[in-house]
Amino acid sequence: MGELDGRVAFVTGGGRGIGRAIALAFAAAGAKVAVTGRTIDALEATCAAIVAAGGIARAVPGDVSDSGAVNEAFRLVRSTLGPVDILVNNAGITASMKFAQTDDATWERIMRVNVTGPFYTCRAAVADMQAQGWGRIINIASTAALQGLPFSAPYSASKHALLGLTRSLALELARYGITSNALCPGWVETDMLYNAIQAVVEKTGRSAEDARASILTTSGQQQPVSPEAVAEAALHLVGPQGHTINGQAIPIV
Repeated sequence: MGELDGRVAFVTGGGRGIGRAIALAFAAAGAKVAVTGRTIDALEATCAAIVAAGGIARAVPGDVSDSGAVNEAFRLVRSTLGPVDILVNNAGITASMKFAQTDDATWERIMRVNVTGPFYTCRAAVADMQAQGWGRIINIASTAALQGLPFSAPYSASKHALLGLTRSLALELARYGITSNALCPGWVETDMLYNAIQAVVEKTGRSAEDARASILTTSGQQQPVSPEAVAEAALHLVGPQGHTINGQAIPIV
């Protein structure tokens, strides 16, 4: 018996990186997993890997910043896998620029994906969790939610807001057997790191190796965290001991 047998998990941004690693880990523990995102090929690849290992998965394309798309995604998941027990808000975007050069469109897009999207998904999932008297919400924040990040004011502000949402839900929903926590990784070996390296290369002319080393000076161990390490932390939060952890911002560096 897996520790998540009978549970249904909904993972946003589940086609690659942290979201994919979490989806695979939850499926290996027995959960039925739905993954959503904007790139159907990546979602289907995640599901194929889960099914090949004997698990159950459903790809649900959609944009978390669209309220209607989120509600439709949850309707499809409920009709095929069942009510949602576990929600992981992993989908997120960033941009690197000086604060004075940040335009309205960049600010609004980052806020819609990183904050409004989790608001939509949490709102859609909470009814299922309350009805069952059990639920786990995990929001993938960032160390930028704890200390800020230069040249990424919209991203840092969005992750601070996500942390505030996490803590508010933890207090409001605890009486229903629902926990809400934020994982706050530093740089992770994902596309976000690779894109940051490329941006430094393009703006400064430095080599990719130099750019990578410079970026990782802000990481606790001077090296990126693996997606699997974040998935391991997420699995602990939804496992048998997870009920003892609520409203926390957990750094992973």
